[in-house]
Amino acid sequence: MNYYSLHHKAPKVSFQDAVVKGIAPDKGLYFPEKINPLPKEFFDNIENFSKNEIAFELISQFVGDEIPENVLKEIIADTLSFDFPLIEIEKDISSLELFNGPTMAFKDVGARFMARCLSYFNNDNNNEITVLVATSGDTGGAVASGFLGAKGVNVLILYPSGKVSNVQEKQLTTLGNNIKALEVKGTFDDCQYMVKNAFLDKDITDKIQLTSANSINVARWLPQMFYFAFTYQQLKHKNKAMIFSIPSGNFGNICAGMMAKQLGLPIHHFVAATNINRVVPNYLESGKYIPLKSKQTISNAMDVGDPSNFIRILEIYKNDLLTLKKSLSSYSFTDKETKKAMLKIYKNSNYITDPHGAVGYLGLKKYLEDQSEDFQGIFLETAHPVKFLDVVESVIDINIEYPEQINKVINKTKEATFIETYDELKNYLLQ
Repeated sequence: MNYYSLHHKAPKVSFQDAVVKGIAPDKGLYFPEKINPLPKEFFDNIENFSKNEIAFELISQFVGDEIPENVLKEIIADTLSFDFPLIEIEKDISSLELFNGPTMAFKDVGARFMARCLSYFNNDNNNEITVLVATSGDTGGAVASGFLGAKGVNVLILYPSGKVSNVQEKQLTTLGNNIKALEVKGTFDDCQYMVKNAFLDKDITDKIQLTSANSINVARWLPQMFYFAFTYQQLKHKNKAMIFSIPSGNFGNICAGMMAKQLGLPIHHFVAATNINRVVPNYLESGKYIPLKSKQTISNAMDVGDPSNFIRILEIYKNDLLTLKKSLSSYSFTDKETKKAMLKIYKNSNYITDPHGAVGYLGLKKYLEDQSEDFQGIFLETAHPVKFLDVVESVIDINIEYPEQINKVINKTKEATFIETYDELKNYLLQ
């Protein structure tokens, strides 16, 4: 499988090169040259396959022969070493819990898969690779955990000072070893801007092999297809069309769901649920894509003013707005609405959502308001509520105990270097 740049000004590359380079020389994101739908029989009989077998069928064409089949199956088994439960909280409305991995966030899937692919590609050489990543919260912890101790891989995580939760900060600043953190004065967009500049700075790239572990990297992005198929496997017997509502920031997760649909997974519609950072809702309303400066909210992983992966969504739908709108709706919600939804869900269903999951729930309910057909609705609960303890406990007025995964890091000492400018990042890398 070859990958091309969405800026169309760079050579096509292999899967390995797309993973190692992260982003194309012309600043474009990589996209697979072909998307071959899977046989209908696979989805018709999906209940007869294991989790690992489903994942292999979905991802194998995008890897090609660059990783031997037995090794790819081992990578998948190691990646998917935890559960993805579906919890019905109202009639025909379920929460897909994606927080049972080591850092209690959906990004564990992509981070673990990418780390293991990169380790395989780096296994027979002594070259060092630096994974440079910006995080608005959960990406940093997932990447830190996924790459901890990986041979020949150094990880540098940039995060916005004061704009991630205490748990999130501890997960990305306390592991040590090959994991380093930079605390940036500014927003997530400032962190992402610095990372993108570093990839284009020849002073750096001539000396250091950089790659990214944000969802711009194909090995971080594509494995997120897996749990959309796992959900269908659990709901297929209901014979109702599926609506997925995804709390969306950088739009990698929802884009992966759309790729699964391109492979033949029968998803009726997607809802991109956002907080007040409403670039995509604005686009669907006006037809004009206008990046905005991100604003801080209680659902901080979605505080993104220029979502990187939206260009991939446009590519999937051939840049045709009308076609896209047949598959995608997008709604924006305030912190006040989010808190109200968290309390409502807890009181009515005795179920605790984090702020991101609550935004996903709101998006799903909003879409279903105008539908006459009987659908099966799924919203993604992308992180454990404990990662947003101050918000969750104050809204629903209960105490939440730390799970084992959080207890391992919460009392460790934070180690991070504070920076304010791109030049400081550049000097850090070159040193």
